[in-house]
Amino acid sequence: MRTTLTIEPEIAERLRQERALGKCSLKVIVNEALKRGLGLAAPVSQQPYRIAPHSSRFLAGVDVGKLNQLADEIEASEFQPPPPTAR
Repeated sequence: MRTTLTIEPEIAERLRQERALGKCSLKVIVNEALKRGLGLAAPVSQQPYRIAPHSSRFLAGVDVGKLNQLADEIEASEFQPPPPTAR
C-alpha cells in the first residue's frame, strides 16, 4: 500500500539516524518500527544480561556510595555537646 505521511521533525531525525547506522532502507526501518509499535512483530530476543558475582568485604544491602555519609554521622555523634550539669 502506498500512502503519504507527514512525519514530525524529531521522528524524521531519528529515522535518519537509524538509516545511517544500518544498511536498511527507510522503507524497511519504518515498516519494522510500525510493526513493533503496533504489536505485530515478535520482540527481538536477546541474551539475558548476566553479571559475574565477586567477593566483597561488604555485606549485602550496604550501599558503598553512602559510606561517606555514614562516616559523617558517626563523627557528628562523637562531638555532641555534653549534657548540662546541675549546680
